[in-house]
Amino acid sequence: MNAFRRLLLLDVGTGNLRSVQKALEAVGAEVWRSNSWRDLSEYPKIVLPGVGAFGDFMHRLRSLGLEQPLRQALERGAALLGICVGMQALFESSEEMGFHIGLGLLKGKVVRFPQSPWLKVPHTGWNELIVRREHFLLAGLPEQPFAYFNHSYYCIPEEERKCVAATDHEVTFASVVAQGNLCGVQFHPEKSQKVGLKILQNFVECRL
Repeated sequence: MNAFRRLLLLDVGTGNLRSVQKALEAVGAEVWRSNSWRDLSEYPKIVLPGVGAFGDFMHRLRSLGLEQPLRQALERGAALLGICVGMQALFESSEEMGFHIGLGLLKGKVVRFPQSPWLKVPHTGWNELIVRREHFLLAGLPEQPFAYFNHSYYCIPEEERKCVAATDHEVTFASVVAQGNLCGVQFHPEKSQKVGLKILQNFVECRL
C-alpha cells in the first residue's frame, strides 16, 4: 500500500462511520478509524465526518482532546477532508441551537436556511454541484454532477474564493470549500454514488 493512501477516519461519536469507511476503502484507501488524538500525527490524510448538531459535534471533538492535535496535523501538512457537519466545524461559528464556536480554520459562519413556505428544510436529497473553480477534489466529475444532501444549516465563507462549488436550494450556498491542504463537502459522498466515490478517490490520491 502506498504511504499517501494511508488515512485516518476520525470517530467523534456523532454518527455511523461504517458507510464512510467502506466508501473510502472501495477507492483504495488504507483506513484507520480512531478517536485518539495520538493518531493524528501518524497519517498524511484525515477525514472528519459528522452528523447531527454542530454544538454536540464540537463538544465531543474537544472533550476527546482532538482540536489542538488536529491543528498541528494541518500545520505539518496533512490533508483534511470535512464531511457534512465535519465541514461546518471548519468555520468560525454556527447559530444551530444557540451560538457555538467552531475550529475557525476557515473564516465564515454556519446559518440556518430561511423560513419559507416554498423552502423544504432540511434540504434532503439530490442536488447539483455548480463548480466555481478548478480543484483536485472535483477532477474527473461529469459536467453537471449531483450529490446527496441532508442538512438544515449551511456555510457562508467570508472569502468567496474558498467556495469551490455551490448548490442552489432557494439560497445559493457553499457545497464544496477548500483552502490549501484543507477541504470540505456539505453533502454525503458515501451516499452520492459515482460522483461521491470519485471525490473520495481524488482525496485519497492527492499529493499535497
